[in-house]
Amino acid sequence: MNIILFEASEISDAGTLILAGARFEHLRDVLKVGEGDQVRVGMIDGDRGSGEVRALSAVEVELQVVLNLPPLPRHPTTLVLALPRPKMLRRVLRSCAEFGVQDIHLINSYRVEKSFWQSPLLRPQRLRQALLAGLERAGDTRLPRVQCHQRFKPFIEDELKSLLGAEPFYIAHPGPYPMLDPSSASRHWVAIGPEGGFIPFEIDLMSQQGGQLCSLGEHILSVDTTVPAVLGRALR
Repeated sequence: MNIILFEASEISDAGTLILAGARFEHLRDVLKVGEGDQVRVGMIDGDRGSGEVRALSAVEVELQVVLNLPPLPRHPTTLVLALPRPKMLRRVLRSCAEFGVQDIHLINSYRVEKSFWQSPLLRPQRLRQALLAGLERAGDTRLPRVQCHQRFKPFIEDELKSLLGAEPFYIAHPGPYPMLDPSSASRHWVAIGPEGGFIPFEIDLMSQQGGQLCSLGEHILSVDTTVPAVLGRALR
């Protein structure tokens, strides 16, 4: 953990925060804190700051918290991501949180297995846990918003256009297309397909909504490699 995160309900009006369980064990066993030490803390979906260790027992730690820093900047990319297999999804969500992605749209696709939509990982609490793991690594506090769309065509035809507004929309797809280069755009959208890529019908439908085909090179990448590659290109 590069930041200790807590819920707004956990801190007192006087700024006192008492932690037990995994966060306490991390402070005691990994950071080896003692009274008077300062640690990085943040309120989930709120500000960042520092916590001074006021008391330490065998089961809990008391921090005096001051929040004086805003969340880290948001990444300019909104992701439209064909739902990957559950184990891969956990890694992808963590990466998105580390990069500071604000919105993730998980969509269906012809090559997405129906069983993926039954994964326990899509339950709100499990999604939240995966995202929090990324925030703790990045030292950030603001959770990405994740929306699930199980019907591809209605989302692309009925919802996407109004969500896009005037923002550029790129379709990352293997092939002889221009290299993805969103560095000149502020806010933009990138669609990433499943293993094997989008089928022609799906590409045509997204292209009708202004999607521009682009490439990350000649190598075919796995989804959990593609997502950080896409997000990294916007930060050059």
